[in-house]
Amino acid sequence: MLSSRGGSWMFAAAAVVTVFLLDAVVFTQAKSFEDVRCKCICPPYRNITGHIYNRNVSQKDCNCLHVVEPMPVPGHDVEAYCLLCECKYEERSSNTIKVTIIIYLSVVGALLLYMLFLLLVDPLIRKHDPYTQPLHNEEDSEEMRPQADNSQARGNTVLERVEGAQQRWKKQVQEQRKTVFDRHKMLS
Repeated sequence: MLSSRGGSWMFAAAAVVTVFLLDAVVFTQAKSFEDVRCKCICPPYRNITGHIYNRNVSQKDCNCLHVVEPMPVPGHDVEAYCLLCECKYEERSSNTIKVTIIIYLSVVGALLLYMLFLLLVDPLIRKHDPYTQPLHNEEDSEEMRPQADNSQARGNTVLERVEGAQQRWKKQVQEQRKTVFDRHKMLS
């Protein structure tokens, strides 16, 4: 089981390295048209409503005259209309976005697999406690449960420490419930 886990991590590491290498190769090539654009936001002008224009042009051509097509105003109002428009050149790396999403999904998938593994293994590891009784008999169950030795309470493995912490938490919850029910009985 351990070797298959190590193999899957090696595969994931190899996949991440491959994606980064592909990203570097693509980065050396010319920018994709989806990665660069010029965005012009033009407010309302006289009887024309405001509009947002997007176009794939170079950074030097990122202005109203090259992006706004068709021009909504007649020839003599073009200059006044373009002065109102705000144009911005935007650039992004879609490969970096893809790599980030792949890493995120890989981590979430690994956590889900780990959770599934724990759900399957937990019933096999957990020992059934015959002294545990239902909630309504919790006062009796505390008296019947034997006290553990200090040497047995100290777990050597992580699993034993977690189980010990879980047992302490359950004991605290039972004490809180007992206190609440006792107060409820006194107030009634």
